[in-house]
Amino acid sequence: MAKQTVAEQFIDILVRAGVRRLYGVVGDSLNPVVDAVRRNRDIDWVHVRHEETAAFAAGAEAQLTGRLAACAGSCGPGNLHLINGLFDAHRSMAPVLALASHIPSSEIGTGYFQETHPDQLFQECSHYSELISNARQMPRVLQTAIQHAVGRGGVSVIALPGDIAAHDAPQRSVEHALVTRRPTVRPGDGEIDELARLVDAARRVTLFCGSGTAGAHHEVMAFAERVKAPVGHALRGKEWIQFDNPYDVGMSGLLGYGAAYEAMHECDLLMLLGTDFPYNAFLPDDVTIVQVDVRPEHLGRRSKLDLAVWGDVGETLRCLTPKVRARTDRKFLDRMLRKHAEALEGVVKAYTRKVDRHVPIHPEYVASVLDEVAADDAVFTVDTGMCNVWAARYLTPNGRRRVIGSFSHGSMANALPQAIGAQFLDRGRQVVSMSGDGGFAMLMGDFLTLVQYDLPVKVVLFDNSALGMVELEMLVEGLPAYGTTNHNPDFAALARAAGAYGVRVEKPKQLRDALRDAFRHKGPALVDVVTDPHALSIPPRITGEQIGGFALSMGKMVLDGGVGKMVQLARSNLRNIPRP
Repeated sequence: MAKQTVAEQFIDILVRAGVRRLYGVVGDSLNPVVDAVRRNRDIDWVHVRHEETAAFAAGAEAQLTGRLAACAGSCGPGNLHLINGLFDAHRSMAPVLALASHIPSSEIGTGYFQETHPDQLFQECSHYSELISNARQMPRVLQTAIQHAVGRGGVSVIALPGDIAAHDAPQRSVEHALVTRRPTVRPGDGEIDELARLVDAARRVTLFCGSGTAGAHHEVMAFAERVKAPVGHALRGKEWIQFDNPYDVGMSGLLGYGAAYEAMHECDLLMLLGTDFPYNAFLPDDVTIVQVDVRPEHLGRRSKLDLAVWGDVGETLRCLTPKVRARTDRKFLDRMLRKHAEALEGVVKAYTRKVDRHVPIHPEYVASVLDEVAADDAVFTVDTGMCNVWAARYLTPNGRRRVIGSFSHGSMANALPQAIGAQFLDRGRQVVSMSGDGGFAMLMGDFLTLVQYDLPVKVVLFDNSALGMVELEMLVEGLPAYGTTNHNPDFAALARAAGAYGVRVEKPKQLRDALRDAFRHKGPALVDVVTDPHALSIPPRITGEQIGGFALSMGKMVLDGGVGKMVQLARSNLRNIPRP
């Protein structure tokens, strides 16, 4: 067997774990690893312009596949730039392995040039963060890191000094089989029986679903039908649960709409399925609450629980549904469906009134047209802020589309980097970055990565020359907007100067054709849409008493500006209500 360096062994183990790309920026202590990638035909080095982009891209790839993805940064400042994207991946339960290259091992602890302590710095955003200080240590530590990332769902970090990476690897290193997929977790019979007892004892049951319902759509619908339960969702549950859902009552939370809030507060039993919904102000405190989650540390940390069930949502419902009494009484369900439709109908006029002639363009109109023009299997990556609002209300899920965002960490500038990871995964699939001008400008340098690799990502830029969500936050506090204005260039001209397709849209009549032309373009494209800076997600009415609790009001009222196709979905669900 030919001799290997530690770096070569490191890369071989990543390849065995299914990693096909290593996102990062080359440099000094990382050079032995990058050279090992160069000589391995089973893995590619993706040269981004900022390490934060590398971490976001790896996290997006891991979220889309459920498999391990990887990123790397050189010593000191290089790997420090990874941290924000790693926080996002970790909080999204995306299995990511981060290589934090380190200064020469003999210099650690001496205040050496660019010295940091990455094994300590990354502990808060990882399940496992360890320093390799000996060549013999590497295989077992890396394998342990992989098991943590895949098995627990999140980030593992390896700090590897450059001199150790260049050492010869031991001839007889301990290597073992690697776990590359998480198993399903089934609750015990006792928990299933107790859950069935609570369901049968309740007159009105409501389901509230999060991202943990991924892959469990059929099981959730079957259970809802059996107990005649309205089904609401959190933002991260939208793509998994809203489509083909005759029990849909909308979304709760800061971006909420419809009757989800009422359904959660007027039931006898609220079942939280696969959600770590962070806003406890929107959860009731006077109903029986059950939570089902594959992560036991999530159970009960947002609300008081009457029963905590540790298990996969799909597996839990497969065991539970045959055990509960089938119901025929639809009174509660039908009342919530009517409330949901009425709530949506009440604001639809605000969206339809002269919207195709309004200048600057309504951002709601942009999102609505984008939803119609985009492919049925598109991947949308969504910037934090007002883009979250428009995505939540106007992107129509169908079981094939994916929506990725910094929904748990809430970072700016996530959409473009995540689109890079999504597009590398599948160059033939349409990937759309819904970017705000503030977020896009923050990591705009990595638009050059699209051009360098000819990635056909389509950036739809909601260009309102403002930090819209921050202005809203100031409004909540009764403060005037300050420091939120952006003096923007013509972003389409910048895109063209970089060698990509770029078009600027200032009138609504130009929008549909501009999007279609950009989507037909084979390479990277940017559509710079000048949108109304005054279009904030404000409820139709705000009283003096409501100002202090404005965040709660947002979740109970639909935003002034419409809700896209959701009103049609609500209308269609009303057909399921039996006529007297």
